[in-house]
Amino acid sequence: MSFPKKLNFITGNRNKLAEVRAIIGNGVEIESQAIDVPEIQGTSEEIAKEKSRRAAEAIGGPVLTEDTALEFHALRGLPGPYIKHFLEALGHEGLNKMLDSFDDRTAEAVCTFAFCSGPGAEPILFQGRTEGVIVRARGPAKFGWDPIFEYQGKTYAEMDKEEKNRISHRYKALVKLQSWLAEEHEREV
Repeated sequence: MSFPKKLNFITGNRNKLAEVRAIIGNGVEIESQAIDVPEIQGTSEEIAKEKSRRAAEAIGGPVLTEDTALEFHALRGLPGPYIKHFLEALGHEGLNKMLDSFDDRTAEAVCTFAFCSGPGAEPILFQGRTEGVIVRARGPAKFGWDPIFEYQGKTYAEMDKEEKNRISHRYKALVKLQSWLAEEHEREV
């Protein structure tokens, strides 16, 4: 496999694109394409792999996809990779109400990036996890469930971008991707 100097990040979410560019930094050009690929039901890993396979087929080349999950410990991992749909249906307050009858409000934010070098290739996964607590919404409601996920006393929404980009689940997954990219580059040199 040749070292990718440009990654086609398959997303229509400007906030995710900005975070990926800020975390990856220089060295690799990140372009964005919004391609509607159907999502299967399954684990975060299964969903990420299938999404990247389908996106690579759709554009006929290398892609980077991302799947985000929010796993409530009291609900044994739900809503997990379906957090987007739960958030759309219930909102921040509804997500909190799901946990109101439990003592355990801990959760894990999970980000799974999948790189697929092209049609027919096996995707490679890079996953990051951050432990936190589900709280009543605090901070600007600009980015998904950020206002209800608290890490060390602050919600993601209360953090400035730089602070969040140093500790988030997305950051942890992208560090693994960066390391892999560096290894691939070294193999070619």
